[in-house]
Amino acid sequence: MEKNEKNEKNDYRVEKDSIGAKDVPENVYYGVQSLRAAENFHITGLTMHPEFINSLAYIKKAAAITNCEAGLLDKKIAAAIVKACDEIIDGRLHDYFIVDPIQGGAGTSMNMNANEVIANRAIDILGGTKGDYSLVHPNDHVNYSQSTNDVIPTAGKMTALRLLKNLKAELFKLHEALIAKAKEFDHVIKMGRTQMQDAVPIRLGQEFQAYADAIMRDVRRMDKAMDEMRSLNMGGTAVGTGINADELYLKRIVPNLSEISDMEFVQAFDLIDATQNLDPFVSVSGAVKACAVTLSKMANDLRLMSSGPRAGFGEINLPAKQNGSSIMPGKVNPVIPEVVNQVAFYVIGNDMTITMAAEGGQLELNAFEPIIFYCLFQSIDTLAYAVQTFVDNCITGITANEERCRYLVESSVGVITAISPHVGYQKAADIAKKALRTGESIRSLILKEGLLTEQELDEILDPIQMTEPGISGKELLLKKS
Repeated sequence: MEKNEKNEKNDYRVEKDSIGAKDVPENVYYGVQSLRAAENFHITGLTMHPEFINSLAYIKKAAAITNCEAGLLDKKIAAAIVKACDEIIDGRLHDYFIVDPIQGGAGTSMNMNANEVIANRAIDILGGTKGDYSLVHPNDHVNYSQSTNDVIPTAGKMTALRLLKNLKAELFKLHEALIAKAKEFDHVIKMGRTQMQDAVPIRLGQEFQAYADAIMRDVRRMDKAMDEMRSLNMGGTAVGTGINADELYLKRIVPNLSEISDMEFVQAFDLIDATQNLDPFVSVSGAVKACAVTLSKMANDLRLMSSGPRAGFGEINLPAKQNGSSIMPGKVNPVIPEVVNQVAFYVIGNDMTITMAAEGGQLELNAFEPIIFYCLFQSIDTLAYAVQTFVDNCITGITANEERCRYLVESSVGVITAISPHVGYQKAADIAKKALRTGESIRSLILKEGLLTEQELDEILDPIQMTEPGISGKELLLKKS
């Protein structure tokens, strides 16, 4: 292995790769391949996700341990690699991961960035000079028994699992907040609406309970998708055939990775399939998108129910968080539901990108993992932040305008649906049309025409009677007869 030269004049060291020689700043832990990638890919202006960096370190640590167990890696070199990886996992050296998350090459630049940082830090640990790859080599030691094509998808799955765990924690908080509101508002009768028209009464608490149930369905959907993230192609190396991987390494790499990361993984049954197909990431993205849709619909409902406050529905009050206008004094806007809507739009767009990138693979490899991971990690992170602010700055502070809710019920023709079984559909329709034409209430018209008594109306229009399965119109008629 060739020792790299030093450019004394400019405080650079000279590193060489298959492309040629290049000056690398003397004191940095990355090397020539990382630097070339940083120069080639000015795409987002960002660097790799911190959790993705940590996932790469876990993989390199597990590989060093496994190669050492198999007698393929010197114990001192393995120990130095493991120590360097532990430092990265502890949050150090992240500044030396310099490649853009969107890049060509199926993630080779990501993998080599990790290999070079770990190799140079291991060289430090062994008392050598950065760039002296005769001590620890990025490819021959750190990347031993591996390929970008099994390392990068594995790192993507590890990262997705950790980020989804955080998102689920925020969703559980949202579920608890919605359940609390469902109980608080269980007695509040309001008008239900279908197709933006008055339908039949419903309790505000029932609406919030429905939101809570939808959130738990999203969590279960994520759990199912997360199971697909636990199947790894580690050991498959370049195309899933396991070329250059020792038999013992192939057997031990996934159990070792599971142990050191405290995560449950299994080796894919078909390593070739697991190397060339990225549909598990589409499943995860789909689950995240479905959750975003649920949240956005909920946000829409809250904006409608709180609209006004006087010229709209005005059924609930959202917490006032900031001024809503630079020209209209006193205006307060539903800014938290609005940001939830926008995050949902973003997640839905990312899902389309992920879908097309997964579809775009050819033959034994999909080269578009970087954009899949960039979009997926962004979606999970931003949705988690949106849920957090949704709970803290909106849901927990919602109050109900009970009198307004009841007034809208009593003045609506929607209650005629509850009366229809007792007077007949046609008569009920005539009463509804007359109420709309004259402005009189359904109750007064029913009583005026002597169709039902006051007591019968009270029983039929009881809030619980109208909002829970119970005594049917036919049963009530039989009871009267």
